[in-house]
Amino acid sequence: MDSTMLPTLPPPAGRAWVNQAVLALEADTARSADTHLHRIGLPAHWGIELYLKDESTHRSGSLKHRLAKSLFLYGLVNGWITEGTTIVESSSGSTAVSEAYFARLLGLPFVAVVAATTSEQKIDLIRELGGTCHLIQDAAAVDAEARRLAAETGGHYMDQFTYAERATDWRGNNNIAESIFSQLELEPHPVPAWVVAGAGTGGTSATLGRYIRYHQHESRLAVGDPEGSAFLPAWTAWNDGGDPLAVTGAPSRIEGIGRPLPEPSFVPSVIDLVQTVPDGASVAAMRHLSGWAGLHAGPSTGTNMWQIWRLVAQMRAAGQQGSVVSLICDGAERYAGSHYDAAWLERAGIDTTPYEGVIEAFLADGDWVEP
Repeated sequence: MDSTMLPTLPPPAGRAWVNQAVLALEADTARSADTHLHRIGLPAHWGIELYLKDESTHRSGSLKHRLAKSLFLYGLVNGWITEGTTIVESSSGSTAVSEAYFARLLGLPFVAVVAATTSEQKIDLIRELGGTCHLIQDAAAVDAEARRLAAETGGHYMDQFTYAERATDWRGNNNIAESIFSQLELEPHPVPAWVVAGAGTGGTSATLGRYIRYHQHESRLAVGDPEGSAFLPAWTAWNDGGDPLAVTGAPSRIEGIGRPLPEPSFVPSVIDLVQTVPDGASVAAMRHLSGWAGLHAGPSTGTNMWQIWRLVAQMRAAGQQGSVVSLICDGAERYAGSHYDAAWLERAGIDTTPYEGVIEAFLADGDWVEP
């Protein structure tokens, strides 16, 4: 027998199903229009344009729709997800909802490991998309429990906090950054002075920052961080030559962003500015956006908005014209019983009083006075 001849090999196990799964994900994207980029009117004499990309219009209702698809593709092409694989995630928020959507699309079982204190509204959203919620008492143990459950079932732990920054192709391929810059091409200032994002996993800010640098844009990237979150200390530590993973913070009251510990997907080196946004300011800005622009968003969008107003004020003070762009992360309907509810805010200790009226005054006279 000729030793140079290849032996007859059986077809790759499971590859046909994986091929169909990848095709199903891409077909779902092809059926979907891109999310709208709203231009929000500011006083014309300011010479500053404000844009908000509405990620709440995705089929699963949030910015995490993009991440969930990327995580599934990453798991498929790495051979971690095959036919019948149980998908496990440690999330009770938008990521779990979006992953439940894609798991159902592929016919895979999905389990979200959530704290027992998670609201019934959030649990219902996951269940409506075919997911199962595995409740545990210790909120700090959700990651460990998700790993254990995935091992026990022979499933795959998606681990959004580790893989968010690498699952998305930051060079382009219809990621959030490419979509933003493409939609801005015909605008007066197509390359924004600032791009503003929050940080939950850190994946979105990593994609935006890398894309900006890869395409040699002059844009700068700012992150608004909730009270007590570890991302600002991590970014500060990196800038000071320290270890960004050595810092600690507190749990966030703004769902979807802010963490008690910096996550592996947070890349401080691609971010130009991180500032704390008080939780009361986030809620006040969220409410203002709803009444002023008719855009009904969640509290993480409010965090983005407060950071935007700071930067717009800074641009005005410097006599700088240009554009600022950010994201509507999810819709208001998920927070009717929390951040839009006065009794819930009081129980949570979030006081919006000092921040009410600040934005209206700024838009009226151009003076930014932060409490």
